[in-house]
Amino acid sequence: MTSASTTTHRTHRAGTLQGILLLAGSCMPVLGSVLITPVLPQLSAHFADVPGAAVLVPMIVAIPALFIAIFAPFAGQIVDRVGRKPLLIIAMFAYALVGTAPAWMEGLTEILVSRVLVGICEAAIMTVCTALIVDYFHDQRRNRYLAAQTVTTTLAATVFIALGGALGGTGWHTPFWVYGISVLIAVPMIFALWEPRASSGRVAAEQPQRVPIPWRRIAVPLLVSVFGGFTFYVIIIEVSYLVVGTGIDATNTAVIGAVAGGASLATAIGGILFARLVRRADVRLIPVAFAIQAVGMIVIWVVPALGGVVAGAVIASFGSGLLLPSLLRWVVATTAFAERGRVTGLWTASFFFGQFLTPILVGIVAGILGGLALAVGVIGIIAAVVAVATGLSLRNAPPQTDVDTAAEVREGVR
Repeated sequence: MTSASTTTHRTHRAGTLQGILLLAGSCMPVLGSVLITPVLPQLSAHFADVPGAAVLVPMIVAIPALFIAIFAPFAGQIVDRVGRKPLLIIAMFAYALVGTAPAWMEGLTEILVSRVLVGICEAAIMTVCTALIVDYFHDQRRNRYLAAQTVTTTLAATVFIALGGALGGTGWHTPFWVYGISVLIAVPMIFALWEPRASSGRVAAEQPQRVPIPWRRIAVPLLVSVFGGFTFYVIIIEVSYLVVGTGIDATNTAVIGAVAGGASLATAIGGILFARLVRRADVRLIPVAFAIQAVGMIVIWVVPALGGVVAGAVIASFGSGLLLPSLLRWVVATTAFAERGRVTGLWTASFFFGQFLTPILVGIVAGILGGLALAVGVIGIIAAVVAVATGLSLRNAPPQTDVDTAAEVREGVR
């Protein structure tokens, strides 16, 4: 007999190794987003003579998020049709190939094409890793690994930024070689992961009926997740500009890095506490997280000095750490096995589309209002409105039920 902490496969039990590999795989989209940011000035200088370089060079960072948003739903379709593991392994090896390609490229167009392919691979990797976490683990173990996904990716972002900066000292080509790390993760995945089965014991691909996507249940959570992806990345993307806006010199990377690192640590702490707090608050943790983000952003607006930026960034980032696993659990954790890949893909698309919109929308709002700190404050007010709206919507929400675990109880599998 299997326990609640087992996977839905009757002959395997997920443990620490599987969890670590899935968390490591979840870091690949973060790698795509932040590794290259320290060498963007070098890339801008190198391609200064290329028409439109001022817009195209930053797109080297932004394009993967856009294509995660576009292709994650298709990855979810493939996951539910052909299985989790084959897509993950193929995507991990392909990621290494297209990710390292700019290390030997000289043309901006070719690099941008390679970044499109990186985003497509990341869509598959993120969708499958998240689906497998939900497949393999149940109840509080599931909550802990969803929280650990936030913590791990946040800490990885800090490490990747530092690594990209260090390697960038030898030239802008060098950091791209780091994408090859996906091969080192993919090899043990081949041996340690397995294709999960539905709680009935049948492989998903063998099920005769195709379960429809539960649009009525997930439409609003997906829209909220787009906004959550947007607010999650406001501080991550804009904190260095906010620090410089207080009078700190743009070359003072020690201060800028310390503030960014403190914000990342606060996000990690929020993720760590999620597994403990979700037992009491359940989905009602979502409006709390938005409210904390709102407080931090408004502090940045009201106290635009360095101390205010530091305090506000830490507060808002703590809220972000609570928000990400809360949104993911709200949308994905209660899905049935046969629909989980597609729903996970849709959630991934929603969240990363919000990330892609962040620099665009913040730039527009800042341009209209005449200042970045004011723009962040206005976004904080909107986050407060969303907190109230979601709070009212979820105030009578029943506790979420683990669908697979409930099915297993009915069948006497546990």
